Amino acid sequence: MCDVTILDIEFQFAERKDVIHPVVLKDSEFMVLIDCGYTGFLPELERAMEKKGLQCADLTHVVITHQDHDHMGALAALKQKYPGIMVAASEEEAPYVSGQRKSLRLEQAEAMQPHLPEDQKQFGLVFTNILRNVQPAEVDMLVRDGDHLPWCGGCTVIGTPGHTPGHISLFANRKEILIAGDAAALENGELVIANPQFTLNIEEANRSLKKIKAYGAKQIICYHGGIYKLDVQE
Repeated sequence: MCDVTILDIEFQFAERKDVIHPVVLKDSEFMVLIDCGYTGFLPELERAMEKKGLQCADLTHVVITHQDHDHMGALAALKQKYPGIMVAASEEEAPYVSGQRKSLRLEQAEAMQPHLPEDQKQFGLVFTNILRNVQPAEVDMLVRDGDHLPWCGGCTVIGTPGHTPGHISLFANRKEILIAGDAAALENGELVIANPQFTLNIEEANRSLKKIKAYGAKQIICYHGGIYKLDVQE
């Protein structure tokens, strides 16, 4: 058995409606969540899983693709409520997830703040405070590019740096489904770099996007945008 379930967590930030797509891999032994949403989103995550017939209490692992608050913001609360869950992240991202190092996104936001136009400064302050309030969580399992994991009939870790230095994606081998995190976003039916204005290394991000497109997946699941289906391999 190997089930790949895409969650749909809808929310509103100010006047903007949005949705994020964490993914659950489930087999007879493991249930793995890939990314977990913003700070305060644990109830939304639990409800989204329940709608799909799943329970957070059954999770064995959570994979954090990278350190950004919309991907790991709910991690500390999730780990506190369900302490048996093992947290996996790349060697490069783990120090930021665990709080050993200051968030690179926070450093970026703080550096940008003095240079924002006056009409954007208030939003910049709000965003910076959101990043400062992200709670770290201990990482139990370090992974790297090319690692093969036993979940869901076998998964391969794909190093996809650029958005952040240690960003990873995951390929469910049996299903031929690639879970991209923020290495790609789906916009107007096309795969693009996610939030290029926040991408820390645009050249690496472009290389990672090409890597994803050429990987041979039948489907690519983007955290922002959902499912991209490939009829012909690119």
